[in-house]
Amino acid sequence: MKKYRILFFFSITLFFVSPADGQKPVSDLKSTVMLISIDGFRYDYFEKFQPPTLNKLAREGVRARWMIPSFPTKTFPNHYTIATGLYPENHGIIENNIWDFGTTFTLGKREELQKSRWWLGEPIWVTAEKQNQRAGAFFFPGTEAEIAGLRPTFWKQYDGKIPNNERVDTVLGWLDLPAAQRPTIYTLYFSDVDDAGHGFSPDSEETKQAVLTVDANMKRLMDGLKARRIDKKVNLVIVSDHGMAAVDQRNAVVMDDYLDYNQTERVLMTGEIWQIFPKIGAPPTAYAGSSDMSGPENEIMAGLKSIQHVTCWRKSEIPERLHYRVSPRISPIVCSADEGWFMTSRERYEAQKKRVDFNKIRGAHGYDNQLASMRAIFVGHGLAFKKRKMTKPFENIHVYELMCKILGLRPAKNDGSIERLKGMLR
Repeated sequence: MKKYRILFFFSITLFFVSPADGQKPVSDLKSTVMLISIDGFRYDYFEKFQPPTLNKLAREGVRARWMIPSFPTKTFPNHYTIATGLYPENHGIIENNIWDFGTTFTLGKREELQKSRWWLGEPIWVTAEKQNQRAGAFFFPGTEAEIAGLRPTFWKQYDGKIPNNERVDTVLGWLDLPAAQRPTIYTLYFSDVDDAGHGFSPDSEETKQAVLTVDANMKRLMDGLKARRIDKKVNLVIVSDHGMAAVDQRNAVVMDDYLDYNQTERVLMTGEIWQIFPKIGAPPTAYAGSSDMSGPENEIMAGLKSIQHVTCWRKSEIPERLHYRVSPRISPIVCSADEGWFMTSRERYEAQKKRVDFNKIRGAHGYDNQLASMRAIFVGHGLAFKKRKMTKPFENIHVYELMCKILGLRPAKNDGSIERLKGMLR
């Protein structure tokens, strides 16, 4: 009988022992940065939805009132700006859709996303690999491509179906590698909040639940770090790429009413940004600003003059504050929708009417980066950061140099400055 009591006690003990209790501590950790992106996490979701783990990290470490995204406030341009410290006009990922090399870069063309020719500048994982540090990336725009001849030591082809907990556990597993093989810079990416914001609006219960889901994933990460005794040593850089605005589906600008497509070579369109390429004719500089409306670009601009809820610029007239002129990939005419509105073609809009509930508010981003709805987040937590500090808003171009500073890396040429953020470091 005593034997069975011992076995019963042992089985109960096993049941209550967490797997983390048997985790081997990491005792030889080098200076480490974990860059974590929560796509579409608007700056006010901390207060709006009260995610406990993220709020705890923000309270304990450094939190920016908000982080200013780059224009356009789209996913790929801003992730790559965070990674390189360059404005989109300088790193080449000027939109989620890009025309160059006689073809189109889009998020759905995996073969193009993995070609190095699109990705200019030097992202943090390449800077690390160049200087004999290792990188591990569980998703982040750019990590699938070979840039400057290098990829992260560990990287994954994007698959949104991979559960967040698997992503977290894989990254934690990389931390268990011997020091010589272990990365010092990690990336993690979660799309849940952006997906819910698009589908149900930034004010919805669905978006709240997505925030809380990612918060639970963050708790799993922190529990894993704590089990390894490095939860206060690893430097977390938690960011988002942009915010989210509510959009009434009736707020459509049908561009067919203003644009003669016969005058265009091509049009790359999302709801918030249209890139218009006039047909090849006289060089734009030959008639830009002329009262003679005879060139394709002038004829297109004349047609767009009366448009409402949309601002259209010639490339040379795009406001300097947007840092969106230099790249040859930027189209000769760029149109930007007002907050809460979207551009569409008549064909697309008629198709949309058949599949979308027009009584339902949805969400969008891509608007002017000065709008409060587009504000992103920044939280720094770990050994390198000060504690319990709130900082003024700053542009996301500065994050790259901050990560280089923590990792002891020489930064590549970029548009940011460590001077802007060094006050948040110990």
